[in-house]
Amino acid sequence: MSELQYHIALAKGDVGEICILPGDPGRCVKIAEYLNSPRLVAQNREFTTYTGTLEGAKVSVTSTGIGGPSAAIAMEELAAIGVKTFIRVGTCGGINMNVKSGHIVIPTAAIRNEGTSREYAPIEYPAAADYSIVIALVNAANKLSYIHHEGVVQCKDSFYGQHSPERMPVSYELTAKWDAWKKLGVLGSEMESAALFTVAASLGVRCGTVLNVIWNQERKAAGFNEPDDLSTEKGIRTAIEAVRSIILSSN
Repeated sequence: MSELQYHIALAKGDVGEICILPGDPGRCVKIAEYLNSPRLVAQNREFTTYTGTLEGAKVSVTSTGIGGPSAAIAMEELAAIGVKTFIRVGTCGGINMNVKSGHIVIPTAAIRNEGTSREYAPIEYPAAADYSIVIALVNAANKLSYIHHEGVVQCKDSFYGQHSPERMPVSYELTAKWDAWKKLGVLGSEMESAALFTVAASLGVRCGTVLNVIWNQERKAAGFNEPDDLSTEKGIRTAIEAVRSIILSSN
């Protein structure tokens, strides 16, 4: 019997070659419901895994927790037991004024404003999503008639560094860079994709991301009265349709 991976408590045979990665363990059940005959395989720390099938292929769902360090651990250990394609399903806050709550964002690349990726690649190396996964996600969003945006997102390590920068001793740096992201047209801010894209490149696996936009603090500051949208349904359905197309195209 294969040895269990230390953090995710999984071994070869427990997962498929495609894995969907939510951050929140609580979202795993919701995603797994889209699979045929899903079963809980393992639950350890922030890592919960379900495996089922879709279009006859084994597909898994593993939560990564919050941030790059735990996401990188999940990807490392899942890749070690056979996963070759990863799709992160998460949430983000909008930065670009065209990105509204309830929209979805499909990153083509991520700003490496976090620490995990720096232990995998020099900072000059871009954190880019796999092009084939981006196309699959865009096609899925179009099929589902979801308003979506493709482009660059920003990744950070501190949630409150973004939302309360003025009380941080390095507020001068946080606010200056945030202004830069706005001027560069960056779509949104989240915490995992930069690490996942960079780790995927180092491991020779594929990774893409789809994000539910839950709010846009820039639009709120400008006076737009938009309710927060905490649903993750659009991102989940987009990921499932993308996985379906990937499986069917490989048959």
